[in-house]
Amino acid sequence: MISYVTVGADDMAAAKRFYTAFLPALDYGLEEGPEGLSFALPVEPGKKPVFPDFYVKPTFDGRPASAGNGAMVAFEARNQRQVRDLHAAALVAGGSDEGQPGFRADYGAHFYVSYLRDPQGNKIALYSSDPTEPGRDG
Repeated sequence: MISYVTVGADDMAAAKRFYTAFLPALDYGLEEGPEGLSFALPVEPGKKPVFPDFYVKPTFDGRPASAGNGAMVAFEARNQRQVRDLHAAALVAGGSDEGQPGFRADYGAHFYVSYLRDPQGNKIALYSSDPTEPGRDG
């Protein structure tokens, strides 16, 4: 089980614009502090937290943040339409396109995905794999 994922950012305002364009729609709440942005799923009273949390922070060593080569964070959307809508919202909020929403030949017939880069260059995927929706093969 992954507890949290952290990405670095040099421009917190740009990062906030980008991530708040889609994470609240996936039920993530935002807490801001001097250490950066903390996104977490809601916790019902008496229940354990639902992981993973997602953090956007300045680097600890003070050097410029950089995207990991081969690193990507994926967020599950409710359905294919939400993948499309959130991809579009993230682009308007300063992200860049790394792959339009759609099916990919290398993945399962119901794996519908889009790829983005945040303003710092971190790669983000938004996906749905709902077997009740139309799949790649019809």
